[in-house]
Amino acid sequence: MKIVCIGAGPAGLYFAISAKLREPGHEIRVIEQDPPGATYGWGVGYGEDLLDTLFRNDPDSARRIRSASVLWEEQGIALRGADQAYLGGYGYALNRASLLEILAERAQGLGVDVEYQRSVEDISEFPEADLVVVADGANSKIRQNYVKEFGTEVSQGDNPYIWLGTDRVFDNFTYDFQETRAGWIWFHAYPSSNGISTFVVECQEDTWRGLELDQLDDEGTVHLLERIFTRSLDGGSLISRSRGRPASWQRFTQVYNQTWLHDNVVLIGDAAHTTHFTIGSGTMLAMLDAIMLAQKLFEHGDDLAVALKEFDVQGHAAIGQMQAAARTSMAWFENVDRYLDRNVHEFCYTMGTRHGGQRPWQYQHHLINQNLVARKALRLLATGSRWYRSCRRGEPWR
Repeated sequence: MKIVCIGAGPAGLYFAISAKLREPGHEIRVIEQDPPGATYGWGVGYGEDLLDTLFRNDPDSARRIRSASVLWEEQGIALRGADQAYLGGYGYALNRASLLEILAERAQGLGVDVEYQRSVEDISEFPEADLVVVADGANSKIRQNYVKEFGTEVSQGDNPYIWLGTDRVFDNFTYDFQETRAGWIWFHAYPSSNGISTFVVECQEDTWRGLELDQLDDEGTVHLLERIFTRSLDGGSLISRSRGRPASWQRFTQVYNQTWLHDNVVLIGDAAHTTHFTIGSGTMLAMLDAIMLAQKLFEHGDDLAVALKEFDVQGHAAIGQMQAAARTSMAWFENVDRYLDRNVHEFCYTMGTRHGGQRPWQYQHHLINQNLVARKALRLLATGSRWYRSCRRGEPWR
């Protein structure tokens, strides 16, 4: 089968890898408009479940991804940089550019043709392709050409946010909510790699305009945010430029498509669906899309239409609950001022249970877990779980 994949992000590259592993005879081209290594943002996060899946699907790239990743333990939530509370959990993160480099090298090693610095305007450029996989992100050019066919619905979140880096290395997943003369502004940060942490700043519209962040240039924005978060940065600096381009304020793009199929064209990753960054699932879902599509093609090699239909139906079913959780999370942060009059432990609990479904005893459990001894015990249990799952994967313990 001749396959063209538009977009060399995690979705496109990992689909090419997964499809080639299942059927080496596929002729696969991945086309990317940017040069090699060019990417937005800093780090990407993922959890243990995704790591298990990656090791089952392709141990070669999974080992490299894990080796390039750093571990974060616990979530720390601070109000005004001082009062702090904690939520449990752990996860992994790595630099987005490193992830793309690993995936591109693996794909090319399997015989995938990866072409950079070519912009694709329409699928008519590939009349010879049996299948066109559209993986060019939330603002997909190709999808925009077929809005009616895909039933595309795109909307913007209310809160402005900016994706920065910092040379302050955070050991855990950290939130800090600061009150300013114009209202509340907050960040969440986590370690990425190579001594750099990801640092995402968000606030409500009125605060953004009140602080004149809508008027400041790149340098002015960085200096103001460094002053606001000086206590949490602890002498560290914010970094705006990633691969030569300064960061810019954005509003989250929500993408929903009634179907991911149109003729021999299929959407995956952010081109098909988005989930708000406050639940940190974009990369995971993109790679799971890639695996599912490759598996459906393998299972129904003689019937492309059936393979794509199954992917569409099962993919929508798999992501429905996650998208609902993401919408709830985004709405919570857009109305966070409703909860900021509480003490830090109550606020932290509200934030941790923002998806609903909590039981009456959970708040008392949350208060117990604020104790240092209890937190150390939970970390020890998490370490044991990581060791067990690492051994099960056949991965060297680190």
